[in-house]
Amino acid sequence: MGSRSKKKGKQNVSLYSRTLKVFQRAPNKQFSYKLLNKKLGKKVAYDEVKAVVEELITRGQVERVDKRLRLIARDQVRSQTKRSFSTDTITGKLDMSLKGFGYLVSEQSVDDIYISSKRLGHALDGDTIEIKLRRSNRRDGRMEGEVVNVIERACEDFIGTLKLSKEFAFVIPDKKNMPVDIFVPINKLNGAKDNEKVVVKMEDWPEKAKSPIGRVLESLKGLSSNDLAMNTILVDQGFKLRFPAPVLKASEDIEEKITKEEIANRRDFRKVTTFTIDPKDAKDFDDALSIKRLGEDTYEVGVHIADVTHYVRAGSALDKEASERGNSVYLVDRVVPMFPERLSNIICSLRPNEDKLCYAAVFEVNTNGKILNQWFGRTVIHSDKRFVYEEAQKVLDDGQGLYYEELDILNKIAYKLREKRFENGSVAFETSEVQFELDEDNVPINVIKKERGDTHLLVEDFMLLANKKVAEVVSKASLQKPMVYRVHDEPDPEKIIDLAQMALTFHHKMDVSTPNKVPFAINQLMQDIKGKPEQDLLEKLAIRSMAKAVYTTDNIGHYGLGFPFYVHFTSPIRRYADVMVHRLLTYFLSKSKQAVDVNQIEKSCVHISDMERRAMEAERASVKYKQVEYMQQHVGEVFEGVISGVTDWGIFVELDGNKCEGMVRISDLEGERYTYNKKDSSVTGNLSGTKYQLGGRLKIKVKKADIVNSNLDFEIAEE
Repeated sequence: MGSRSKKKGKQNVSLYSRTLKVFQRAPNKQFSYKLLNKKLGKKVAYDEVKAVVEELITRGQVERVDKRLRLIARDQVRSQTKRSFSTDTITGKLDMSLKGFGYLVSEQSVDDIYISSKRLGHALDGDTIEIKLRRSNRRDGRMEGEVVNVIERACEDFIGTLKLSKEFAFVIPDKKNMPVDIFVPINKLNGAKDNEKVVVKMEDWPEKAKSPIGRVLESLKGLSSNDLAMNTILVDQGFKLRFPAPVLKASEDIEEKITKEEIANRRDFRKVTTFTIDPKDAKDFDDALSIKRLGEDTYEVGVHIADVTHYVRAGSALDKEASERGNSVYLVDRVVPMFPERLSNIICSLRPNEDKLCYAAVFEVNTNGKILNQWFGRTVIHSDKRFVYEEAQKVLDDGQGLYYEELDILNKIAYKLREKRFENGSVAFETSEVQFELDEDNVPINVIKKERGDTHLLVEDFMLLANKKVAEVVSKASLQKPMVYRVHDEPDPEKIIDLAQMALTFHHKMDVSTPNKVPFAINQLMQDIKGKPEQDLLEKLAIRSMAKAVYTTDNIGHYGLGFPFYVHFTSPIRRYADVMVHRLLTYFLSKSKQAVDVNQIEKSCVHISDMERRAMEAERASVKYKQVEYMQQHVGEVFEGVISGVTDWGIFVELDGNKCEGMVRISDLEGERYTYNKKDSSVTGNLSGTKYQLGGRLKIKVKKADIVNSNLDFEIAEE
């Protein structure tokens, strides 16, 4: 599987971490195996050290420098750049603080690189920048940099307050780490008035100007506080609030009627039992399942996906807009679609009782989940029923109802597929998500934990199967064919060890002695903690220990799923990656010899991975806002929760049931001083010895719900 080797399964995770630290502590030193073995301790076998070193070399973290196998840490940028500050440059993302300085976060550097406010130039938070390294006099030894080029803006649109004078105007951005106001010429106000909230686009920033120049896109006058907050979240993450007029026109110009000629070119499933299963509030139905009995124990199961690429041509206005957006964004009270609603909710959506064009993965499978045959291509379907998850679940639970037999068979096959996946090392992550009950003004009146039943898992398992098999059919046939893979690297060994140590504080043992045991250890932990108070905390820590999944043309496999090949094929209405996969699959199936620009595809992969991250940040921000809004109704009330984080300035507590998280400030703990211990994530009273530790239980009172900053302040409730 990509760079993973059989040797890796025999390596000790702890030894890997210790070995890497030896190099990191002496970045300029070259080690022989003998010296390295001495540093690690005589009890460590030479063969074990050698196997770990080979893996470090494979990962590009260590390199050989001569035949005597002396080693030098490759990923220590500091050691490589000390000699040439004036010529070396590093690229990365700018993380700007509220105080005006920033840090460069880059794969080229182990440490983040400090950039003072005077050396930021015209760079803003989230921008992709190029910096020149400078000599540093900082006590912490951190490198310093100076921005020499802004490669790409993270955001060009901002929400703020318009301040108008006779000859010009400024917009004061709401974004807290935006260090400058935006100058707006009087002829670019777009009708906005003084003191109105507006969306402003930054159009230019002359080299010697203190402020960028922009134009007002629209006034937000009259919006409710909720709508303004949601729009601000979207704009801050770089998402547009509106589709441009040419894009809307392009969607209106699409012919909805399906011709007989088009149907003749597809496999016709209109007489095969087919249905969709989606959330209650869903409007865009990407996928449908068809099922037909072939024999006593064999079935034909079709995973039919909206054929977006039939309607959206590469390079068209619709395509360019979707590519730029990267994905739909799902906030608590709204969806910002990747395509205009006529396309996403009507033409492409697999609505019941309508003929629809699809791209499908069709499997001949038995009830043991064994795939006997498979086919990929374009289909036409006629969905017989639109199920919501709860409705389909009730049919399964009752053992009767519309399409019970079909749902029951699909569920049994899904169980077998899931079972095999876990046997092969797939990690069984369970995430605790919340859902809000909103009133007519979108104010939350209840917050509950989302529950996932068999019908959720059933759909998920067949989507995973389709994604996996599409990836396999392209990759195994020819390694030369390009594809957009969904990859997931192995976890950081240190984070896995931290997870195991935290699990042990709750008396759960994890065997993480070798990397190939880690998935099974996590799965066992997930089973052991189900329904227990520590469940949410350990689930979060397990997820945080994992690498982030991304899109790329360079396949390394998907660690979390345990799949050597994996793509996203099943949601082209809401993910541009799937649109790209559909086009590349067509290219493969047609056996086309036309050249494909892999570099351009990879560039798109980087962009859509970034937009996916932004969409997740926007979703989290909307959830946090709604949680704080909900807790405004409960200021002064007492709740119980688990300590979800500890810092030297506060104790974070996640409340039971509604999952709202707030902070008890250390400065509010009266009577004595408290000492923070980073090693075991705790604070301890110097006099009383009272200890508050990550994972501990705590009773709190809601002190303040700050809706402006989306913060909850707690205080410890008296017993």
